[in-house]
Amino acid sequence: MIKASDVKDLKEKTGAGMLDCKKALEATEGDMEKAIDWLREKGIAKAAKKESRIAAEGLCQIKVDGNKAVMLEVNSETDFVAKNEEFTNFVDYLADEILKNDAKTVEDVLNIKDGSETINDKLVALVAKIGEKISFRRFTVITKNDDECFGTYKHLGGKIGVVVVVKGADEAVAKDVAMQAAAMNPVGLRKEDVPAEMVEKESHIIKEQVMAEGKPEAIAEKMVTGRLNKFYKEICLEEQAFIKDSSLTVLDYVKNNNGEIISMARFAVGEGIEKREENFADEVMSQIKNA
Repeated sequence: MIKASDVKDLKEKTGAGMLDCKKALEATEGDMEKAIDWLREKGIAKAAKKESRIAAEGLCQIKVDGNKAVMLEVNSETDFVAKNEEFTNFVDYLADEILKNDAKTVEDVLNIKDGSETINDKLVALVAKIGEKISFRRFTVITKNDDECFGTYKHLGGKIGVVVVVKGADEAVAKDVAMQAAAMNPVGLRKEDVPAEMVEKESHIIKEQVMAEGKPEAIAEKMVTGRLNKFYKEICLEEQAFIKDSSLTVLDYVKNNNGEIISMARFAVGEGIEKREENFADEVMSQIKNA
């Protein structure tokens, strides 16, 4: 039995009609990802350009110290807590401690000693004080050489964070590249950075679409190659149209400024985490009854 909520969710993710979404879920036995692919193969939905729904709330923070930068994500249950001063102070504190220490994992960070307490002790105390689950989800440390520069950008107050390293160009160019990555959500810098399974999946979908159009095999192969190249232009940072001048690719823009993109890291708060949906009024009533 297909749930109405699943049909609604699929419609929001693909823009397809309700009836088509229901058919897709029935054809794939309720598997959401397969249903998206089914719709695309039938030409009903465009490429799934919408990101998976951002589920958890929280904050991304970026801090730079010389040739070292850190970007981290800390999650909370509500956006209200994510804007709480004690929460944001803790996120800042975490970033500072990571910069000062040689931590490799989240567990390493939580075990850092600060006086008589560990960072995990401080996190537990903050959870107890705020009364909401707080999770230190992930971090990455980015380093550069002296002849390189960082480009950093936080969007929507820290809902998205990007750090890029650029060689040869100045910080203004590097920041433009970071803003591009925040806005256009590339999978990687270049074609070779795109996971093989993603390319294989996209190739299969494109082939199904072309076959459905009834094109001769020789023409079909060229169409597949052309559409796959278009796919790369959407998801590879260097091949994307530059948002400030669409006549240039990002690679063109950086090269025109004597630069080279060395690396990129991008976090979006809550990406890949499934959010629990509740009726707010029911939640408030529940809290009143339990008070």
